[in-house]
Amino acid sequence: MPRGRSSPSYGGHLLGFIPSAPACRVGGPQSCLAWGTPRSSPLLCRDMALQNALYTGDLARLQDLFPPHSTADLLLESRAAEPHWSSHQRGLWSLTYEEELTTPLHVAASRGHTEVLRLLLRRRARPDSAPGGRTALHEACAAGHTACVRVLLVAGADPNTPDQDGKRPLHLCRGTGILECVELLLKFGARVDGRSEEEEETALHVAARLGHVELVDLLLRRGACPDARNAEGWTPLLAACDTRCQSPDDAEATSARCFQLCRLLLSAGADADAADQDKQRPLHLACRRGHSAVVELLLSCGVSANAMDYGGHTALHCALQGPATALGQSPEHIVQALLNHGAVRVWPGALPKVLERWCTSPRTIEVLMNTYRSVQLPEEAMGLVPPETLQKHHRFYSSLFSLVRQPRSLQHLSRCTLRSHLEGCLPHALLRLPLPPRLIRYLLLDFEDVLY
Repeated sequence: MPRGRSSPSYGGHLLGFIPSAPACRVGGPQSCLAWGTPRSSPLLCRDMALQNALYTGDLARLQDLFPPHSTADLLLESRAAEPHWSSHQRGLWSLTYEEELTTPLHVAASRGHTEVLRLLLRRRARPDSAPGGRTALHEACAAGHTACVRVLLVAGADPNTPDQDGKRPLHLCRGTGILECVELLLKFGARVDGRSEEEEETALHVAARLGHVELVDLLLRRGACPDARNAEGWTPLLAACDTRCQSPDDAEATSARCFQLCRLLLSAGADADAADQDKQRPLHLACRRGHSAVVELLLSCGVSANAMDYGGHTALHCALQGPATALGQSPEHIVQALLNHGAVRVWPGALPKVLERWCTSPRTIEVLMNTYRSVQLPEEAMGLVPPETLQKHHRFYSSLFSLVRQPRSLQHLSRCTLRSHLEGCLPHALLRLPLPPRLIRYLLLDFEDVLY
């Protein structure tokens, strides 16, 4: 059922909306609408035969109910009136009745009844009528009925009208025909950077948040601004980096979509380091959501690994405080990339807490420990790892706890010295040095699943 906004009434009469005439049946011998003259306001119709025909798309029945010269400019109840106490002045309460209203045109558009839609428009239904706060075009876009969108636009529907939530049809496009709907709206004059009234979002923000790669590509090709900011200072790139996976099984596909979105936006000129009002940057969000490929992409664009948000969190903090679902997305690669691009190491006093949280990802622990000259853990740290995890990763944890308060290998100490000397330009500098690939991987904290 199409969504509508409640309209207040007193004593059963709708304010400023319905003439004082009684609600009428359509098509009967006593109908005041079948051959009626044009009215400034539509009448409320409670004819169940009409409503049943509309919802089922019974074109033949509707042709009988709407003969030539009749009008389809009617209102329907989409929900029965319910009493509601409201206060319009301090201390003064009154009982009102709220009704959700729609029109035959809205019903046809939301159900995808294209031929019914054409009939109603021929019978003087107004394409931009919005008794419940949405036009029929909003309903057709939200339901993904491309043919209905075309019919309404040809009939003169305004593609830039906001609904009751301040969203324009371009913000609401969904379904399998979403690309065609957007193309139609843009062809008929929809503003590609039109903003929602409250959130101040463009369609590009919505597409990025939904993870719709093809739609983002289409909007960018049609001139959408890649750095448009909403009311909270978010750009489409921030929205894309905040893409969340719904389940561990969906993690890989979600990260792949996120990477494609970010690459498209960055190629279109999006600012890789744009911060919102809380100073959150794309790198913070990508680390928090566990998108390792996106993290590496952003770092390759030269963003700082140590920029802090208003809470004082760096990207490394965000990665290590990420959700449990990040375990399925190789968090060790994010930590490795950040440390290789100069991220400030974890304060040694916090390492036991990190061990406890990430013990099921031994490679994350390995890459962190390999940035220190010694294993800076208390001797009782073994108790932080559950027995089943110790058994599953016996070789790694045996090597870890055997090095507590013990010197590391000379090879490792040499690695720490060289990394410290090249801090801030490590990945770029190593590529210019005549070193064997295996040694370069070692200096970049390649995983060995054991500590020396």
